[in-house]
Amino acid sequence: MTRLRTVRASGGQTTLSDGPTRDRWTLNARYLRSLDADNLLRPYRAEAGLWSYSGSWGTTIGTVAPDGPQTWHWGWESITSDLRGHILGHWLSAAARVGQYDGEIAARAAAIVGELAACQRANGGQWAGSIPPAYLDRLAEGGEVWAPQYVVHKTFMGLLDQYRIAGNEQALDVASAFAGWFHEWSGKLSRDQLDDVLDRETGGMLEVWADLLAFTGDQVAADLIDRYDRRRFFDPLLAGDDVLTNKHANTQIAEILGAARAWEVTGERRWRDLVEAFWDSAVETRGTYCTGGSSCGEVWQPPGEQSARLHAVQEHCLVYNLMRLADFLFRWTGDDRYADYWERNLVNGIRSQQHPDTGMPAYFLPLAAGSRKQWGRPTEDFWCCHGTLLQAHAGVDETAVYVDDAGISICQYLETTTSWAELFGGRVEVAITADAEQGVVLGQRQTFQGAAGIQELSRRLPRRRPDQRVYVVEVRCEQPSAFEVRLRIPRWAAGPPVVEVDGQAAPAEVHDSWIVMSREWSGHRIRLTVPSSLSTVPLPDRPELMAMLDGPVVLAGLTEQETMLSGDPAEPTSFLTPDQDRHHSWWRTGTYRTFGQTTGLRFVPLAEIRDEPYTVYFPVRPG
Repeated sequence: MTRLRTVRASGGQTTLSDGPTRDRWTLNARYLRSLDADNLLRPYRAEAGLWSYSGSWGTTIGTVAPDGPQTWHWGWESITSDLRGHILGHWLSAAARVGQYDGEIAARAAAIVGELAACQRANGGQWAGSIPPAYLDRLAEGGEVWAPQYVVHKTFMGLLDQYRIAGNEQALDVASAFAGWFHEWSGKLSRDQLDDVLDRETGGMLEVWADLLAFTGDQVAADLIDRYDRRRFFDPLLAGDDVLTNKHANTQIAEILGAARAWEVTGERRWRDLVEAFWDSAVETRGTYCTGGSSCGEVWQPPGEQSARLHAVQEHCLVYNLMRLADFLFRWTGDDRYADYWERNLVNGIRSQQHPDTGMPAYFLPLAAGSRKQWGRPTEDFWCCHGTLLQAHAGVDETAVYVDDAGISICQYLETTTSWAELFGGRVEVAITADAEQGVVLGQRQTFQGAAGIQELSRRLPRRRPDQRVYVVEVRCEQPSAFEVRLRIPRWAAGPPVVEVDGQAAPAEVHDSWIVMSREWSGHRIRLTVPSSLSTVPLPDRPELMAMLDGPVVLAGLTEQETMLSGDPAEPTSFLTPDQDRHHSWWRTGTYRTFGQTTGLRFVPLAEIRDEPYTVYFPVRPG
């Protein structure tokens, strides 16, 4: 396979351009802005003794406090919930990213960090959590409490992302002092007690300690990495045992993300071996649904067994965290399969589990006959998936472009512009767009360019919907610079792609799944045309049940019941034909209807389903 030498994140400043990705990002940013600081901070202030509520103002009869329960956050954020305060960590993490483009969000996040510091001082200088430290003692004593370390991890995560991305030094100070509490607490426990504690959901605490070690070099963090080494899970995983089936999926992936970060920080090979063993067990051996996702309910499905577990598939948090793990592996190896996995889950997971109008999350994504998505509410639920929703869309632009010592890799064809002040001898800018006139684009909407395309007679449009996706990559250099530009060939490509530079066929080499062009660049326009087609993906344990895909896009049939289709299972064009393929000034993708069937059905992209019933896997009878 092609190895992208010393692959690392782009290191540039990336912005989203107009297009479907930015539309989803904007929905998410709107929700982020709607959550006010006082509600987010309430459990932290209450724990620090800095907030109380009596229901009225003073002793005046009949007066009611203006910030009463009707304005509070509820669900998992209820002031009586064991998980109260978790959403603030997600919010800070997302705000660190959105705040790069939104000064008001950046200022609010900085103020919240200051308030957390005040809570920490009121708590004696170490504890900065939204729940009592006694919850951790109860856990160590074998008592019942709902995932206190999961909650605390979110606070750490938000603080560390505020430091890493927003450069907030106070956030690192708060996190470092908070880590001191955990160092003292865990130092009092025996190894057996620690192992018992680690058998209860810890969230991403191992990743926190690895981050802190990277940021501070503090021995406290190094000690905590050693203490949070969950050998009861890690050792049998390395031995090749199946330690995943029917276990809480998002508990384990969070721990493996910690192993991934520990490998990057310490260089200890065992950590990387754990990540690779986990990926093999969780994804390669176990298999994924047609969406690219995993899990049923909140647990891992058995390897190769999916048909009995289609009703509550792929918890949103698991989708997001496995995409993060795929990104780690891609950065380490340059293997395109991880980028392909990331794309499949973005299109059919992250976007399918965000309501296209309200921006709210779906905890699960059912794929069975007659499914309906169940959407969360803005302030009444606050599931874990509300939090990963905020993060997933806020950071979606971070995986489009990577650089190494030899060149630039275009990994995800998202509408972005990435610029570097100094790269290969000068300022470089790379802009990625999709051509909605000559190709299909998921989630496309009206644009001025599209409106012009249907009015200017000189613009030649395809007669019918083209079975292709067309991407344009503009490479702009302050001064001519020689380096490689690499374009990922998606694994869903239905044939060899065509690449042009400035309207001319371009000399290029193909290495595995990468088109590699090495030349001197200044201001050049690359055009990549990738043919796509309909395909089917059978269930591994019931191969007569099939999902239909248009390129990378999973299709949903609009029906409340299992419906038999007749045709060639290997050629879905034998029973599906394009439907409503043109909308004013762009081509619709993924819209089809059946023909030659007893019952006619329409198919649309799973990501565009809102509240209507749908079915993803259909029995297909040859005929």
